[in-house]
Amino acid sequence: MDIQERSVQSCGENIVDMGDMEDETFAISSSSAADTAFDSVIGCIEDIIMEEDFQLLQRNFMEKHYKEFDNTEENKLSYTPIFNEYVELLEKYVEQQLMKRIPGFNMATFIEHLMEHKDEVSGDIVDVLLSFIDFVAFKEMVLQYKVEKEGRSLDLSTGLIVTPLTPAASSQSGSKQLP
Repeated sequence: MDIQERSVQSCGENIVDMGDMEDETFAISSSSAADTAFDSVIGCIEDIIMEEDFQLLQRNFMEKHYKEFDNTEENKLSYTPIFNEYVELLEKYVEQQLMKRIPGFNMATFIEHLMEHKDEVSGDIVDVLLSFIDFVAFKEMVLQYKVEKEGRSLDLSTGLIVTPLTPAASSQSGSKQLP
């Protein structure tokens, strides 16, 4: 891989050229050019998914489709076109943003490398990216949105009991009570 340092738009740092990334191995060392490239892509993805445009796109999609999903083992046939629409809309958006910011970026190659290194990446980023390729991750994301939207999230505050670690002064023997 011929690696050249290039300026990346709105990712806040320099990145190596992602061209021919499929020929590169990520096992070189923790400071290799491939690792730097991978880390830079992850940083860009983090920027993209935090931007208002992505958030709005995802929220509008969820709002449109969350009522269709049920928290059951069995999946409805109607879930498939919804999942395909989600992938088409949001994965393409992220990919287009990455292609604008990173010369020679290739999503398929990046996903392969991500699967090899997913334990090294922030959970939120992995969750978003997995929702593009893993139906179960997508369904869990939609169901979580549905729970939050319908206000059915688990409220643990009613089950909490606060007990002091030391006995109160009024319950100790020999304490004086005020009139």
